[in-house]
Amino acid sequence: MGKFTNLEQDIYSVFSSPSWIAENIKTYPSNFIAVNAGNEFLKVTIIASGSSVNLISVSGVLLIDIFTAAGSSSRRAVMIADILGSYFEGKTKSTASQVVTQFGSGSLTHIGLDSSNPSLFRSTYTIPFNYFGVM
Repeated sequence: MGKFTNLEQDIYSVFSSPSWIAENIKTYPSNFIAVNAGNEFLKVTIIASGSSVNLISVSGVLLIDIFTAAGSSSRRAVMIADILGSYFEGKTKSTASQVVTQFGSGSLTHIGLDSSNPSLFRSTYTIPFNYFGVM
């Protein structure tokens, strides 16, 4: 498989793991239209934008939009960000041979009410990554 396919597979393997499923937080890719998603869910966007050490390596950032009920506080979004940190920060993932995705330290930004659904509050958890391939 190609580097972008492997990178996506490394990231989404976290969200399909039994431990993540036990967290009971709905998680969707950024281009998925979630019908009846509820008032708490995540949308995952992978931005692979930087060049790296060789042709099959890439760096970038993982953006995870955290949607929670508007009018409740930012506490739940902060708790979810901490949960995400326990799965990603300082971790290394590999679902293909001779490649690895390494994650750095995450950050959290509170965006405010969602423009398409004001009953939701949106925060964004951002974490840089490096995907290393061996030629």
